[in-house]
Amino acid sequence: MPMCDYFSAPHDDAAVGILDQPGGPGASGFDVVPLAGIDPCVTMASLEAILTGCTYDEASARPRAGRILSSPDHESAFIISLSDTLQEALASASHQGLADAAAAWAETDELRASGVTGDTADEVLILLSTLAARAGAGQRRLYCWWAL
Repeated sequence: MPMCDYFSAPHDDAAVGILDQPGGPGASGFDVVPLAGIDPCVTMASLEAILTGCTYDEASARPRAGRILSSPDHESAFIISLSDTLQEALASASHQGLADAAAAWAETDELRASGVTGDTADEVLILLSTLAARAGAGQRRLYCWWAL
């Protein structure tokens, strides 16, 4: 199962720069939420569609949504951006809004296949919402460090 550490960084170059440091974003001092197996492309586009009421296609076509920023030739990991729309939706969602989204998100094919329950999805969304709020307050963006 791939390691997916979601983190915030001030800009794309800083995010990609962690690939030159051992241990990923946490070891490099970034604000991190580790979420093994929560895909930054398909799963996050599904989440964005749920949170914002758009379609999956609209969410996945947004700037920065699931875009690989690092070289695809890098041997150990990739840095993938998350959309600003998703970050805003996570940061501004109410607790009830997150709970409602978690229930719907847990029913997506990707999360069901991973055995993620509604309760687990709710816990994940609370962590991501808090990360997104801290990132916004610090004028940072969200990223995923994806490694096998």
